[in-house]
Order: sequence, then C-alpha cells, then structure tokens
Amino acid sequence: MSAFKDPFDAGTSLTRGCSCGHHHSEVEHQADLALQTSDSEALGNRVVEAAVMRAMFPHDAERRRFLNAVGASTAMAAISSLFPLGMAKEVFAQSGPLEKSSIKVGFIPITCATPIIMSQPMGFYGRQGLNVDVVKTAGWAVIRDKTLNKEYDAAHMLSPMPIAISLGVGSSPIPYTVPAIENINGQAITLSIKHKDKRDPKSWKGFKFAVPFDYSMHNYLLRYYLAEHGLDPDKDVQIRSVPPPEMVANLRADNIDGFLAPDPVNQRAVYDGVGFIHTLTKDLWPGHPCCAFAASKEFVTKMPNTYRALLKAIMEATAFAAKPENRKQIAEAIAPANYLNQPVTVIEQVLTGTYADGLGNVKKDANRIDFDPFPWHSFAIWIMSQMKRWGQIKGDVDYAKVAREVFLATDAAKLMKEVGMKPPATASKKFSVMGKEFDPAKPDAYIDSFAIKRT
Repeated sequence: MSAFKDPFDAGTSLTRGCSCGHHHSEVEHQADLALQTSDSEALGNRVVEAAVMRAMFPHDAERRRFLNAVGASTAMAAISSLFPLGMAKEVFAQSGPLEKSSIKVGFIPITCATPIIMSQPMGFYGRQGLNVDVVKTAGWAVIRDKTLNKEYDAAHMLSPMPIAISLGVGSSPIPYTVPAIENINGQAITLSIKHKDKRDPKSWKGFKFAVPFDYSMHNYLLRYYLAEHGLDPDKDVQIRSVPPPEMVANLRADNIDGFLAPDPVNQRAVYDGVGFIHTLTKDLWPGHPCCAFAASKEFVTKMPNTYRALLKAIMEATAFAAKPENRKQIAEAIAPANYLNQPVTVIEQVLTGTYADGLGNVKKDANRIDFDPFPWHSFAIWIMSQMKRWGQIKGDVDYAKVAREVFLATDAAKLMKEVGMKPPATASKKFSVMGKEFDPAKPDAYIDSFAIKRT
C-alpha cells in the first residue's frame, strides 16, 4: 500500500529530519519516495489518500505523529478498514479529465470492427467527450505498424495480434492489451463458385487459400479445419495472407480457390456471384472470438481516463449491437464509403443472419455474427496453443500469465456492468472446437493430442 505526501502542505515550515532534508522524518521521506511515479492513477490515489488523512487528522502535528508511530503502509491499511478508500479512488479516477480528447483509431473495413466503427457516426464516442478519427486502413501489417509508431492511439486488431506483439513474435516484445473482444463468430470459409461440387475437404488437396494475416483466428481455424480432415495445411494446400478488401478480387481472378475470411468479404463474394459460403466458422466453434479493440500498455497506464472513456464508448456500442433489433440501423451507419464501402444489403445479410449462401439457398442464422466484449483468458490460451502448434512460438510459455496481462478481463467486466451487460463470474472456461474439448489448464496436453502439428 502506498503512503502519501499531503499535497496541501506546500509552504509549511519543515525541519530537516530525513536524509534529503525536506521531510520531518525518514519515515515520511521513504513514504514520499514510494509515490514518485508518473502514473496518473497513482497520482489520483495520492490525492484521495491525502484528502482522507486531512479529514481524519486536521492538524499537521497529530497527522505526523500518527504516521511516525505506525508507518505509512500500516496507517493506510487501518484507514481502509474504516473508510471505503478503494471506492473513493475509483470514483475520483472516473471523474478525472481526459488526458487527450482527440484521438485516432485505425480499423480494417470489415464487420468485425462494427462497435469501433459505429461509435463514430452513432455518437457513442461523442457522449464520452471524445473526438475520435476512425481511420480506414489497408491491412493488418499497416494497422500494427501505425499503432506501434503511435500514429494511432488504439486500433481494431485481430485478437491474436496483441499476444504476438507482447510475446515479441518476429520482433522485440512490446506490452499490448485486449480490453474488449469486438465480435464473436462472423467468419466463414468461402470457395470459388467453380468448386461448388467439392464440398468434401479431402478433395481440396492443392487448393490455394487466403487468410487475412498469419496471426489471426482465420489462419488458426482454417488450419484446424483442414487438419481435422486429414490435410496438412503446410504441405497439402497453400495458405497466403491477403488483406480482406482484396480477397474477392483475387477469387474472381482465380488467384485463389477460397478463403477463410471475415465478413462482409464472404457475403460480397456471393453478391458478386464469384463464390459460395461453404461453412460458417460458428459451426466449427460456436462463440469463438475474432477481432479485438487493442491498445498498448503505455496508452492504458499513461492515459487512464481517455482509455476508460474510449473503452466505455465501445462497450456501449457493443451492447447496442448485441440486440438483433438494432442491426439494420447499424448496417446503414457503417455501410458508407468512409467505413465499409459496401451495399447496405450485403451488411444487413451479415448482421441479421438472413443471407444467400451462393448456392441458391436463403439461410437464417441469428448467430452468424454476435457481439460479446468479454476477453476470456481461455481464448488467449487457445490462441497461444495454436501459435505453438504451428511453430510460431517456441519453448515454454506461461500461458496463464500472458493471458492475464494481455486480455484485460477485469477492466472489461467493470465497464460491461456500467453499460448494462452481465460479465461472467470467472475469466476462464472450457469449450469445444469441432467437438474436441479444450481445457485452458492443460494447453500443452491439448497440443500434444494433435496428429498434425509443427512442434
């Protein structure tokens, strides 16, 4: 527990009772050293602690006697047992001014970014006092680089990307966070219309597939699906990274045979008559994560009020998007050229779940895409298990530690409550992918159970 230096004591005559000569005693000197931090949350905590101490001990002399007698940490512990200090700090933090009100958030034009995008035209950012420039970006590598270079304050990222950045996969490690999952489900395997009679994956040997990025749920789910059907994704097919906006053009040009992609890419392939939806990824893993709202640890800690306002806006948008009756309104808001640049009917088919599959059928699936922001630690652990399975990370991994540090479940739970959503009571759970149970407490055993892997 940190001690405090009373900010109201400026100008008080002090005796030289410590090693630096600016405190009444060495106890106060050490207490003040503990507070020398640039962290804005810590500064707010000090103000609250000082105010409480002044209220309980109005006279400087008795306050100092109390501190010298019991020590700073013991003093605050005793006060905390009588006064709701934690609540006071939280209230103070929530009422603090925004460190930065005009910010940039990068996004890729796909429906996975719905809460991030819709918060601008539908006013969710503005209600939090934020002026947010949502910047359409060409691809995931550009999103990553612009965020790392601080051209963007935060970004729409694939949920595995902040894990890869934090682990230093392919570069020096930089602490990154996922305070919220942007969407669950919302992806599909789409094949060229010329393959409409090749529905058995065993017939796909030699196919060329596209995924949005190496560190993506799309890559891991496609590899998982192929391997479960006996195909080695590194030997029996080709998998290449293609930015989502370029996927349909590549399918039309016959450069690829199919893709596992985010929407609206799959539905646009159907709309253009060049592809058909083979399967929704929700049928492989119901409720799987895809994209995320991501920010550097530096942004989270150095701009806590701005971070909280931004996250709350996105949480409010997510709560709104989670209601099916709002989906058509959202489709109209995010379809324009500066956002998704798609026909409204394409976006509506994705968001409402009533869609043409490209084979002459109209299907209805209300869960084709959904919006649940909670960043389950077990999601992060599954992602790392696949990163290790396919050789992207080597050696021992402290799965639980990385999951806690990157997927900020506690922050998400607090904001979910504030916007009327019900967070889960725990941050971890078991789930099944293609009928195979995943236990987040045993990720290495899970990896070892696969016949096709790179480890």
